[in-house]
Amino acid sequence: MYFSKMFLPTMREVPAEAEIISHKLMLRAGLIRKLASGIYSFLPLGLRVLKKVEQVVREEMDRAGAQELLMSALLPAESYRESGRWEVFGPEMFRLKDRNDRDFCLGPTHEEIFTETVKHSVRSYRGLPLTLYQIQTKYRDEIRPRFGVMRSREFIMKDAYSFDRDDAGLDISYKQMEEAYRRIFDRLGLIYKVVEADTGAMGGSGSQEFMVISDIGEDAIAYCKTCGYGANEEKASCPPLKDPVVEEELPAEKVLTPNIHTISELTEFLGCEPTRVAKTLIYKADDMLVAAMVRGDRELNEVKLKNILGCTELEMADEKSVCTVTNAEVGFAGPIGLKIKIIADYEIAQGKNLIVGANETDYHIINVNMERDFEAEVHDIRSIAEGDTCPCCGNEITLARGIEVGHIFKLGTKYSEILKCNYVDESGNEKPMVMGCYGIGINRLMASVIEQSNDENGIIWPMEIAPYQVIIVPVNILDETVMNIAKNMYDRLQKLNVEVLLDDRNERAGVKFNDADLIGIPIRINIGRKAAEGLVEYKLRRGHEALTLTVDEAIEKILTQVENQ
Repeated sequence: MYFSKMFLPTMREVPAEAEIISHKLMLRAGLIRKLASGIYSFLPLGLRVLKKVEQVVREEMDRAGAQELLMSALLPAESYRESGRWEVFGPEMFRLKDRNDRDFCLGPTHEEIFTETVKHSVRSYRGLPLTLYQIQTKYRDEIRPRFGVMRSREFIMKDAYSFDRDDAGLDISYKQMEEAYRRIFDRLGLIYKVVEADTGAMGGSGSQEFMVISDIGEDAIAYCKTCGYGANEEKASCPPLKDPVVEEELPAEKVLTPNIHTISELTEFLGCEPTRVAKTLIYKADDMLVAAMVRGDRELNEVKLKNILGCTELEMADEKSVCTVTNAEVGFAGPIGLKIKIIADYEIAQGKNLIVGANETDYHIINVNMERDFEAEVHDIRSIAEGDTCPCCGNEITLARGIEVGHIFKLGTKYSEILKCNYVDESGNEKPMVMGCYGIGINRLMASVIEQSNDENGIIWPMEIAPYQVIIVPVNILDETVMNIAKNMYDRLQKLNVEVLLDDRNERAGVKFNDADLIGIPIRINIGRKAAEGLVEYKLRRGHEALTLTVDEAIEKILTQVENQ
């Protein structure tokens, strides 16, 4: 492609709306343009990259034995109503009616539709196992679209669904998808972690997230550098201490703590560490009030608490409810004498001589010990912290931010039972198929590559998904010798199936070099003052040194680089 013929509206200035580097560079490099909040068009250069990302995903899915199909994005309401998710999705689902007043939606996800398809087509155990996938646009009316294509209202997803006879079969399918995902992200050169994740609204017996390490990631992940354990913050396990501190239990004593409402105020007033304090937090779980206790220096993990309680809704209780249940102002809640269920973290159960609220305004109680002074259910309900003990090997945990680019679930029979997706086994018995679900955000994956692969000059594409593999930059297009070499190299590389750009614009060399770096082409060939000697400059986007080579040497080196991608 000749540069002068390309539709490539690059930008010199950073757009004010862009907050993160991938968003800024995708706009500046002419990959995307915004249509509305959370809605973007992919321009030619961006579409080339997007299609290459899709192809990497497609090749590895096919290699894992999955079969590609394509569902509609316009979906009837009936299947979602049958599964109960028509209401669950709430305002996030784009809903519409046809001229006959029939309800439809723009598909946010396709579990029900794949299940219905297999239900009507596979009846015997001989048709299993089966894994189907599609690469298709999804729609979700995000309450706060942000970060460009990272969190948008229209996005491209690869979603796959496996159907097996039993849990053992699901384990095999799940492992195949995990390995396929690892190959995909390895091919894209990403630094990522595979972490345990909460199944959330998807349900099922287990799930893993594939998290690209990035400071702009919306999710916190915990991992161990020693044994490889990894989990997102919602799931990361905080087991009891193997060797708790042994300490003599002292008599409990009520102390006056006037106008003390926060942990920092309390520890300063009493001259103690926050590890000595046990926070008692009052929550509303559906229609029931419960108390949750964690150490003063810890954060309560609401996902863990919600899963333990098995509730649908969980929120902090309002001030009136707290006052009613504790007979005190907010800030003085404690476990002693509470008439509601109490869930205590392991550290509370193992702690000694703790400080708690007295359920009396302006008072706390010191030297409180569980079992002696109050009773509670004991669970892991706190968020993991940097330096905590790894639940697998006992070494230190590291925390990082991550971008979720892939998620795999063991759904089990959640959808197959509701939608009656059954098969007949060898004995003639009808059983529900056991399902798995596997998603990759294609747009987000593309942006994640940019987040990890860029410099002050622009994008650095890996060869695998670069829009073009080589850019030829004749420094002076008015120099006949320069242009003859440039066109000759361009023609030869095209015949060798190398994707090549020729920058034939009558622009200053600096402008051309800057554009080449901005759009991130892996190999740049500069043709300038040594053209008369038959020499060109060979430069990698990721490197700093330029090599002076003959045309034949440069072409040979290009072919080697492209083949070794």
